[in-house]
Amino acid sequence: MEAWRCVRRGYGRCVVGRGRYSMFSHHPKSLGRDWTTPWENLQRCCWNRHISSCMRWPGHYSRAPYPYFSSRHFSLNWRPPYLFESRTQFQYSHWRPDNLSQTSLLHLSSYVMNSEGDEPSSKRRKHQGVIKRNWEYIFNHNKEKTKILEDKNVDPKCEDSENKFDFSVMSYNILSQDLLEDNSHLYRHCRRPLLHWSFRFPNILKEIKHFDADVLCLQEVQEDHYGTEIRPSLESLGYHCEYKMRTGRKPDGCAICFKHSKFSLLSVNPVEFFRPDIPLLDRDNIGLVLLLQPKIPFATSPSICVANTHLLYNPRRGDIKLTQLAMLLAEISSVAHQKDGSVCPIIMCGDFNSVPGSPLYSFIKEGKLNYEGLAIGKVSGQEQSSRGQRILSIPIWPPNLGISQNCVYEVQQVPKVEKTESDLTQTQLEKTEVLVTAEKLSSHLQHHFSLSSVYSHFCSDTGIPEVTTCHSRSAITVDYIFYSAEKEDVAGHPGAEVALVGGLKLLARLSLLTEQDLWTVNGLPNENNSSDHLPLLAKFRLEL
Repeated sequence: MEAWRCVRRGYGRCVVGRGRYSMFSHHPKSLGRDWTTPWENLQRCCWNRHISSCMRWPGHYSRAPYPYFSSRHFSLNWRPPYLFESRTQFQYSHWRPDNLSQTSLLHLSSYVMNSEGDEPSSKRRKHQGVIKRNWEYIFNHNKEKTKILEDKNVDPKCEDSENKFDFSVMSYNILSQDLLEDNSHLYRHCRRPLLHWSFRFPNILKEIKHFDADVLCLQEVQEDHYGTEIRPSLESLGYHCEYKMRTGRKPDGCAICFKHSKFSLLSVNPVEFFRPDIPLLDRDNIGLVLLLQPKIPFATSPSICVANTHLLYNPRRGDIKLTQLAMLLAEISSVAHQKDGSVCPIIMCGDFNSVPGSPLYSFIKEGKLNYEGLAIGKVSGQEQSSRGQRILSIPIWPPNLGISQNCVYEVQQVPKVEKTESDLTQTQLEKTEVLVTAEKLSSHLQHHFSLSSVYSHFCSDTGIPEVTTCHSRSAITVDYIFYSAEKEDVAGHPGAEVALVGGLKLLARLSLLTEQDLWTVNGLPNENNSSDHLPLLAKFRLEL
């Protein structure tokens, strides 16, 4: 496979595999977007250097536009015939090894996009390099318009003062090594050495160190790697780490890490979505919710609730995804409510396995969802067709889950004066029964948080969708950072009646990329980005 890459790029690899040399005595001739070179030059450079010992032809690759060769076709003393008729295009459907001549041309595809931005004919592109992600600085004007400025000269560091607290948050699905190996078909575009954990982890740690976020929300954190490498490395960078592993056999989970110098830990609240007594909740996804106290000298500040999760992937099980989200929101509500009845600012990060504009995404942002008649596969927006899909049941989850349609824990009402069953009149019993029945039959979900998304999910200048994950099968947005907006930014929004202490102002975000951008560096993972997800990064200000 490596040597076939060399043929495409126009250079060879020596027998021991440690050096590269030009395969051609002069620059190849260009034919449009492709390249040609006299076959005798390739023959002279390759077979005289024992090509059978250094060239591996990709017969397993179904999209390879060239004939399949294997080492059994060659021997060290065998001199191959020429591949093409003189100056004729190669038609591999009629290829015969004896149809060859001395003046043939070897056709090498360049696999590049043209200046108009057309999609390449294959995802097996061989570009190298780093795509620049800029900081987008956001300022509010007249409480209505948001202006995004890209300024490379502005120092992205946040500063604190007595009346404000600035901090940064990163959300990053770092791709568990076990999941990578279990789903290797998603990474056929990658060279195998780039997929080894020994190569990937230094790259991931380098990204974390470079961005130096105050809070890290990591998904797909493998337990053994967390204990031996990830946690020690992050602690050496000044982070305190909290971790929750999935409840099933998959040994990965979510972690929230924060800088000692910026926050104090008030509480740790893990959420297990698996419930053995509820058939619907037979999946092992989890969430993690922390309550953090900003460290600000000479000032008091509200706490900040930080949540991290990785919802179920299965696109056809929107009922499970909505229930998992409701369980997370219920825990956030329990943690974020203060003694005085107010709600502290909330940041909710994670891989939600749902696309922008989907019912699940809209529910998070708008605070309400009527799911009556909604197909189960339409919840996350990943399924394009609803044919053959059942409709969401009403209610989605059973009453014994203990979570209301408002996504809060249902508290058992304990009367101040004990009463026996005989004290309840028949009228009271009937009234109670009617209320319970109405609650059960409601198809309206609601939550009382005014949450905004850090990202707009589309490029402001072109309207092309941004993506957060990219591999051989797809490139979409499934990762988000949601946050409690400032009071003036949520006027009229659902849930605005809930009092926020301070609220958060979005200062800046690290720009995302398009699918086309990512394929110019061979998608994800690649030599510089070692996960199939991009890290999301935002800077916030808490007004005191």
